[in-house]
Amino acid sequence: MPLQLKRRQLIKALAAGGLLSQLGPLPALASDNKRLYVDGLSFLPDDLADLKSSNIDAYLCDISDIEAIQQLDGTTNYKRTYRACMKSITEALDRVNANPEQLLLGQTGSDIRKARESQRTAVFFQIQGADCVEGSIDNGLVQVDEFHAKGLRALQLTHHYGNKFSGGALDNADLETGGQQGLNKPLTTAGKQLINKLNEKRILIDVSHSSPQSALDTARASSAPIVQSHGAVRTIVNHARCSPDEVIRTIADTGGLFGVFMMSFWLTNDKIPTTEHYIAQLKHVAKVGGIESVAIANDYPLRGQKNLLKLNNNNAEGVKQYLDWWHSLRAKKVLGYEVEPSHVVIPELNHIDRMNRIDSALAAAGFAANERDKIMGKNWQRVLTQVLG
Repeated sequence: MPLQLKRRQLIKALAAGGLLSQLGPLPALASDNKRLYVDGLSFLPDDLADLKSSNIDAYLCDISDIEAIQQLDGTTNYKRTYRACMKSITEALDRVNANPEQLLLGQTGSDIRKARESQRTAVFFQIQGADCVEGSIDNGLVQVDEFHAKGLRALQLTHHYGNKFSGGALDNADLETGGQQGLNKPLTTAGKQLINKLNEKRILIDVSHSSPQSALDTARASSAPIVQSHGAVRTIVNHARCSPDEVIRTIADTGGLFGVFMMSFWLTNDKIPTTEHYIAQLKHVAKVGGIESVAIANDYPLRGQKNLLKLNNNNAEGVKQYLDWWHSLRAKKVLGYEVEPSHVVIPELNHIDRMNRIDSALAAAGFAANERDKIMGKNWQRVLTQVLG
């Protein structure tokens, strides 16, 4: 029997018996009857009052910073360089340490419980792209150690385009010079070295933005569960940034999870995005990977996409900021960009109270209480506990 299938069956058996690994006696509902809410990706808010308003107990917190790098094909990629990210993680750590009454640096899975008990929010530092450690490939990846010491607990292999470790979801070649559309690059030799290093350091591996082949390769190479912290389903929206069912299933087979994010142009091609479209994505992940693989993600600030909030969630106006980028990739014939986007957010979910709203929508859609417990937070808690300790 394949190792990954054994992992998946073990997780389902533990879940059925109420014995999820290392979670101890934490109930699905706390003493105030509030369900555990954990989010797959957001940011440190400008106003820390947003932490309590969001009702989120813990989340993966993107603390990376970028440098703009011009690609050979004329598009721009925003690389998370070592210099930019070391500065940004230091600043983020200083801010967390300066606000101990509201924030708790997430270092192990038990920190979710600690934050909840002390009415704080646990933030697990994440960087969206391993470009920041490329400089130490020939030196034992010591830059991973440096970032870990600063609190890094989740690392995304790449962002949109490939790097020295992983293929990217949006990799493409110039068709006029004989290139091939829809490049699906594998994990590299350096990428396998990085997977081993991240497993050794107990850092969560995130394949969001990776090519499907790199995601599959990562699942096979990793000895720990992996995640796609934020993404969408290609069966629903046929787009390069959305994941095929094989990727969703293989992530689940590692014991990991798949977080569905808030970027509505990758959730539906319908002209008006609704909460029902979001729930449809969650249902599909559950069907393919099992209920233990489903999670919530944002990819916007806690309050929501800032420009759309200023526009009172007017999608017709808000989508304009994405069109130049969208058209540049359409010209390169990247999968899915031939469909013109008409929206950016689901208005009712582009809101500080979105987690409660998703929870209520899941109940209305027929999800049982224990299933909502898993989707809204316990799946994230399980994976973070398994990987981080």
